[in-house]
Parts: sequence; C-alpha cells; structure tokens
Amino acid sequence: MGCVLAPIACCCGSAACGLCCAACPSCKNSTASRIGYSVMLLLGSIVAIIMLIPGIRDKLNDIPGLCKGFFGHEVLNHEQCDNVVGFLAVYRVCFAMAMFFLLFCVIMIKVNSSKDPRSKIQNGFWFFKVLIMVGICVGAFFIPGGTFGHVWMVFGMIGGFLFILIQLVLLVDFAHGWAESWVEKYEETESKCYYVGLLFFTFFFYAVCLTAVVLFYIYYASGDCTLHKFFVSFNLILCVLMSVVAILPKIQEFQPRSGLLQSSIISAYVIYLTWSAMTNNPDKSCNPNLKDIFVPIVSNQTTPSNTVIAQSNVFDWQGIIALIIWLAAVLYS
Repeated sequence: MGCVLAPIACCCGSAACGLCCAACPSCKNSTASRIGYSVMLLLGSIVAIIMLIPGIRDKLNDIPGLCKGFFGHEVLNHEQCDNVVGFLAVYRVCFAMAMFFLLFCVIMIKVNSSKDPRSKIQNGFWFFKVLIMVGICVGAFFIPGGTFGHVWMVFGMIGGFLFILIQLVLLVDFAHGWAESWVEKYEETESKCYYVGLLFFTFFFYAVCLTAVVLFYIYYASGDCTLHKFFVSFNLILCVLMSVVAILPKIQEFQPRSGLLQSSIISAYVIYLTWSAMTNNPDKSCNPNLKDIFVPIVSNQTTPSNTVIAQSNVFDWQGIIALIIWLAAVLYS
C-alpha cells in the first residue's frame, strides 16, 4: 500500500514523499513509479468508462450551472456538454493518455538505470505529470471533429491488435514461469502439493474451455450463426493442436518444462477472445445477453424492448472482464 501511495504523496511535497518512502523502505522508486503510472492509466480508463454510461448526459444537466443556466450563467454550452460524453469523448481521453505516455517514452529513450539524470523525471514530479495529463486531455477536446474519430479509430484498432499480441506474450511468459517454478519446487522438496496443484489447474483451465465451447455452440453458434460456428470450431481445433504440440518429444527435447499447463492457459485466453469477438456481433440472434444465459428466466417470453435495453448497456460483463485482463497484463508487465 505504501508503494501505491508513494507517487501520490510526492505530489504533496518532499516531506510527504519522504514520509511515505520511510514507511516502505523496501520499495524502489522505479517500482513505485510503475505502479503510479498504472494508477494514472486506470483512472483515465475509469473516466472513459463513465463517459459511456447510458444516461450520463442527462445527469450533467442536473449539476447546477454546468450545462444549464444557474442565475443566468453556465460553464459549458449545450454543444460542449454533448461533446464530453459518448465514444468520441472516449477517443479524446484515450488520445490524451496515449500522447502523455508517448511523451515520456521518448524522454526515457536509452535510460537503463535510476542513476541516469533523466530517471528523476520518470520517478518524480508527479504533481506536474498530473497537470500535463489533464492539460493534454483538456486540449484534446478542442481538436475539431472532422475525421478525428475515424482516424483515431484506425489507430485504436491497430493498437488493440498489437496489445492482444503483447498480452499473449505476457501470458505465455507467466504460464512458463508458473509451471517452471512449481516443477522446480516439486523436484527439490518432492512435495506432492505442487504436483497436484499443476494437475488441478491444468484440468481446471481445460474444463473452463470445454464448458465455454459447449455454451458457445448452444447460445452463440446455433441456427444461422455460420460465422460463429466457424470461429468456435476453428479456434477449438487450434487449441487441440497446441495442446498436442506442447507434449511432443521434439518440443520436450528443446523445452523440457513445456507442458499442458501452459497450453491450457493459452487455450482459455483464446476461448475468451473468441467470446469477446462474438459479443460484438450486432446480430442479436447470435449475440444473447448474459442474463438470458445464466439468470433464471421467470417468463418464457421476452419482449423485444427488453432485449434491446439489455443489449444497449455499454458497461457489460465483457467490458468488465476485458478491463480486469488488461489491468492484470499491465501490472504483470
């Protein structure tokens, strides 16, 4: 906790920073900085999520003097209030965060240790960093609409694709590290707990994959959902092939610690990505709401209006799970 609060305390002055660092002497400045940047990234993402909440625009009108006149004055006019919500507002917030981290990425080129003078910029001056972040974010809302939304959407798609690859690499590294650590401890201590643990989690992840695939065929790939059927079947075949390859003698010869635990974790991630893609299908007959799958239905008939309302909820379970995986990947990196 002290390491998490260290960057925040440094915003208040050197005395607060010193007091916080004294509270956790084992915490390195670089570690505290990474946590601090992760917190800033998380807070920016939460702001973007709030901008997508249905009905948030109407809530702005309830704030006295913000969007509606209060004694004849308001901070923002009607058009400006419309611009601070919706997906274009999220694009602007994400653009600001991307520019902020790109700026510090350029500043930190070839900085390899905390002894470099530029490392002080990386590990300190948190008050000014927050001001810079807020300033870039405010400035982003003054960028003319035009083609900004379309261009930044393309950048977002490319960045999202690259980040999925990065997540996959981090997940493979995590799985190999996990399996290698428990195999070494089993060989050193001969404790069956580690052996049983490896078996349990391997079967657990494969059971999750199998259960998810069955549910996909029932709810997402039934009827005329041909594209869903193809991707579910294709990714299932890839998972099976990956599991077989992981235990081939040739692979074991070059990677003795390679095993089914790693392939089970990657299989679960591939199945998650398959589900994430299917939940973005605009065809409601191939994209049921999770409430219709897991929550007992009182009535056998559901009105079309209820289905539309359920599907229009932006902050759904898919978004929550994606946010958790994203945060875990960032913190692990």
